[in-house]
Amino acid sequence: MIIDVHAHWGPWFFTMDVAGANLATMDRYGIDLAIVSATEAVIYDAAAGNRALAQALTAGGPADRLYGYVTVNPRRPADAERDLREYLPTGRFVGVKIHTDYTASPVTSPQMRDALAMVASFGVPALVHTWDASVLDLAALCQDIPGLRVIAGHMGAGGHRHAIEAARGCDRLYLEPCWSHFPAGRIAEVAAGVDPHRLLFGTDATLIDPAAAFGAVAAARLDSRTAELVAWRNAAALFGLPLPNRPAS
Repeated sequence: MIIDVHAHWGPWFFTMDVAGANLATMDRYGIDLAIVSATEAVIYDAAAGNRALAQALTAGGPADRLYGYVTVNPRRPADAERDLREYLPTGRFVGVKIHTDYTASPVTSPQMRDALAMVASFGVPALVHTWDASVLDLAALCQDIPGLRVIAGHMGAGGHRHAIEAARGCDRLYLEPCWSHFPAGRIAEVAAGVDPHRLLFGTDATLIDPAAAFGAVAAARLDSRTAELVAWRNAAALFGLPLPNRPAS
């Protein structure tokens, strides 16, 4: 069983034809479930992207293997609250995605604090883009907001040692590893330094081929218990995901 907690749905703004690639990519790598954000929502128009993703997720069939993030632009709180109230009750959206750079909303900004407080009031986790030491700021903010659960997207990228410190300081902060670079030993060092129940698996598909994340996790040589927690158990518990029926072996 594999659950990808950091994936995307829809075309990108540069030359790559990925509009229908989600399920094919999942099948290729044996990913059972993926939690996706609409690229349009993350990069350009949160409301329009959330609406398009909602239509896709309610279509049924193979799309049942996809769950959604409601993308929140901290600078448009009224739109964010409206979308959260509309889409979370459908059961097809299980969390929130916030990209700090595209929305020009650093983790330390007042609008980010307000947005994450709103997310906490809805009782769902938030996947937040982190880079370098910003993962420490996210941990501090999480500590300040009661009930908030956050996933440090990219676990700080090159700042993975900051991610270890952040996770040790906040028991409601989770780490997922996807990045366009995977220095040797990065995942093994994080896995050795934090509670294994706080580790998740993410690929950044369809922006990045999942082979990168799979190879990095394999190279970390995790023990079987930790590998299972990372692959799916932690994500299933965090998001309350029903698991698909699998044929008996």
